[in-house]
Amino acid sequence: MKDLLRSTDPTIIAFATALLEGEGIAVFQMDVHMSILDGNLGILPRRLMVADRDLFVARAVLADNDIPTGL
Repeated sequence: MKDLLRSTDPTIIAFATALLEGEGIAVFQMDVHMSILDGNLGILPRRLMVADRDLFVARAVLADNDIPTGL
C-alpha cells in the first residue's frame, strides 16, 4: 500500500474516495479514529492508501479533479 493523500479536511477525503472508487481503485482510509487522541480538533491528518499498482492512476485521477496530493 502506498500513501496517496493526507488531509485534515474530511470533505476532501470523502470526495477523493468517491472518485477513486468510481474508477475501480480500492482505497483504504487510515487514521480515521485518531480524532480521539487530538480531542476532536482535526489537527491530525487522515491518509488515503492505495495498492502499489494503482498509485499512478490514482494520482492522475486526483490531479484531473484538482485535488493536490502534496506527496
